[in-house]
Amino acid sequence: MKIKDIDRVIELLRYIYKQFKEPIVTVVAKDNDPYKVLVSTVLSLRTKDDVTHKASLRIFEKAPDIYALSSLTEEEIARSIYPVGFYKTKAKNLKKISKIIIKQYNGEVPNSLDELLKLPNVGRKTANLVLAKGYNIPAICVDIHVHRISNRLGLVKTKNPEETEFALREILPKKYWVDFNDLLVPFGQNLCKPVSPFCSKCPIYEYCDRINVEKSR
Repeated sequence: MKIKDIDRVIELLRYIYKQFKEPIVTVVAKDNDPYKVLVSTVLSLRTKDDVTHKASLRIFEKAPDIYALSSLTEEEIARSIYPVGFYKTKAKNLKKISKIIIKQYNGEVPNSLDELLKLPNVGRKTANLVLAKGYNIPAICVDIHVHRISNRLGLVKTKNPEETEFALREILPKKYWVDFNDLLVPFGQNLCKPVSPFCSKCPIYEYCDRINVEKSR
C-alpha cells in the first residue's frame, strides 16, 4: 500500500465499519470519561469484548468514578469484574491505580503518556487509548490487529506493536490517529483475520500488498 492512498483507504474502512459491532472501549468512550476508558481498557486485556462490556457495566455501577473505585476492596472489585482474564491481578492493579491517581493526580486520570505509563498494568496500548478516547488527544493505539494489518497492507515493516506505533507516527496523518485503532480492530476481527483473511470481501483489497498472506477466502 502506498501512503498516498491512505485517504481513500480510511474512507472505505469508515464505510464498512458501520457493518461491524463497535469495540467495547469505543462504546464506553462515548461518555468522554478518561476514567471509564482507563478501567475498560485494563479489563479488556486478554478478554473478549462481550465479557469486558458486562464487567465494565458492573464495575461502573458500583464505582462510577475513581473515588468510588478506591473505596472498594480488591475482593469487591474482583467479584464485579469476574470472569475477565486475570481478574484477581486486574482487581489488585485497579485498586492501586485508584489510590495513585487520587494521591498523585488529585483524582484526575493523567493526560500525559509518560504519566499514564507509570500506572500499574498500563502499557502503551492502554495509555494511548486513554489519550485518544478519553481526552481526544492525537495518539495511535496499536494492538495486535493494528500491528498485523498495518504490516499486511505494506504500510510498515515492523516486528512488534511498539515498533508499529512509532512507524505509523512517521507516516500516518495526525487527523487519523484517534480513529485508526477503532477502524482496524473490527475490520481485523471480521475480515482481515490472522489466518485466511476474507480478501474476496475486502473493500481495500486493491490497495493491500497482502504481505505474508499465504491463504485467503
